[in-house]
Amino acid sequence: MTTLLIATRNAHKVGEIQAILGADFRCLTLKEFPGAPAVVEDADTFAGNATKKAVELANWLFQMSIATPHSTRFVLADDSGLEVDALNGAPGVHSARFAAMDQTENSHDADNNAKLLRLLKDVPLEKRTGRFRCVIALATVGNWKMERGNCQCFAGACEGRIQLAASGQGGFGYDPLFVPDGFTQSFAELGEDVKNKLSHRAQALAKLKNYFNKLAT
Repeated sequence: MTTLLIATRNAHKVGEIQAILGADFRCLTLKEFPGAPAVVEDADTFAGNATKKAVELANWLFQMSIATPHSTRFVLADDSGLEVDALNGAPGVHSARFAAMDQTENSHDADNNAKLLRLLKDVPLEKRTGRFRCVIALATVGNWKMERGNCQCFAGACEGRIQLAASGQGGFGYDPLFVPDGFTQSFAELGEDVKNKLSHRAQALAKLKNYFNKLAT
């Protein structure tokens, strides 16, 4: 079994990652490492933020001697968000704090969704195209200082559109507003089984699983 420290305290995200990766992976979270440093996500790309989180946490783990050369762990950091074409790619890397851009803490999902609908109120449905994008960075905790250039990155994207009003009780974030291409229901209505097969995060994690499969051969 491969043990991963997931660089988040978001229970919804961790549950989704664990469900997609399956029983061959054991996912730990930052809640189990209360002394972990807070990493400021100040990059202007998903890859930049994901890599920064993975590398800084991997180095912290090694320096704190939590991991040893005989007990290697991996740090997995995800940065993802929604890109809306009518908003020139916004909210993008600011997706989680879209409603309060002047703050470093994440906004409530309902506030983010309300702002998005407000900005798109005059945009017709056929022009409300966009995509969820995800980049996952994987850093190895070992007996050397991890550099950002040594991080493995895996990307995924899911195309769709933003509907006129929220629908569905499942998912999180912008899921109640996003309808993936080929469907008429939002991610919040389609359910985890469907979402976890076609989402941006599912695509990125499939590439990560393939990477580990190659390492094992």
